Amino acid sequence: MPQNEIHDIDGQIREAAGVIRRGGVVAFPTETVYGLGASAFDEKAAARVFEIKRRPYFDPLIVHVCEKDLIGGLAASVPEAARRLTDALWPGPLTVVLPKKPVVPDIVTAGLPGVALRLPSNVTARGLIRAAGVPIAAPSANLFGSVSPTSAEHVRAQLGGAADMIIDGGECAVGIESTIISFMRERPMLLRPGGTALEDIEAVIGPVSVPESAELVNQSPGRSGTHYATSAPLVRVGGVGEIERLSRIDGVNADPSKPMAKIGLIAFSPASVPDPAALPPSVVNIEYLSASGDLREAACRLFAAMRRLDAAGVDAIAALPVPAAGLGLAINDRLGRAAFKGR
Repeated sequence: MPQNEIHDIDGQIREAAGVIRRGGVVAFPTETVYGLGASAFDEKAAARVFEIKRRPYFDPLIVHVCEKDLIGGLAASVPEAARRLTDALWPGPLTVVLPKKPVVPDIVTAGLPGVALRLPSNVTARGLIRAAGVPIAAPSANLFGSVSPTSAEHVRAQLGGAADMIIDGGECAVGIESTIISFMRERPMLLRPGGTALEDIEAVIGPVSVPESAELVNQSPGRSGTHYATSAPLVRVGGVGEIERLSRIDGVNADPSKPMAKIGLIAFSPASVPDPAALPPSVVNIEYLSASGDLREAACRLFAAMRRLDAAGVDAIAALPVPAAGLGLAINDRLGRAAFKGR
């Protein structure tokens, strides 16, 4: 897309809405990451989303709406707790799973009885949904299992021209996917940590069940065990003193008898690496997620940092711990699922 069209958001929205109405697939910005969307009522268009992403059909999609009142046409029931939560935190990076109405195709929910619903705060996303006149089913606009895109350039790099159109709305403000809360059981359940802190959710509806990760696979969008993978193997380390062990992990280093040539490091803040000069010489790139130690900034920068290290051609990526509070829960979740699991 020519540079002078990037700021013609209204024109892009009108064109993209027509693509959606004709059964096409559009990549568009949200406050979390870029989505790859189609009409939530069009089974063939939804199937194209799965095909373009190379996404397994057992992994459900999130349905995006432009007004909170529209969920009544998609959900068979809305528990009082879900109503309170959406009243308090929508629009925003929060998805709720509710019993679905038959109007929602099974391909969108991967045959599950619940539909994942979200009202994004990004005005371009809401404008597209409103102009298209239908809710839009959309996972992240990347190849399945790869790092999620936070700019139109990331989408083009991964999907090329596979989507019928890409709306260039600049960089995403949150930069990490939405938190998903299921209301399919008696007690609300956290299916995926994300851009809304669990503490903020529990302040509205009280305690939320947090099951083991293994229980969540295939029950929620984006819950496959290996996700957000970088080309270079990513390994989580407990501190800078553990970086050298990357050379000894089978599969990470082609020749464990020799030190690795180039390691990229992901650190929460400069305070995480008090003496950069003491790092092994193999550490050639450091990505600080936040100069000030701000978790919101760190979440926003995570995926871009992973991409930059990959682009730098490092042999492996070491990831230091992020505080496990607020959005740190979501950041650690993404790092955990991006981590090397053997080849």
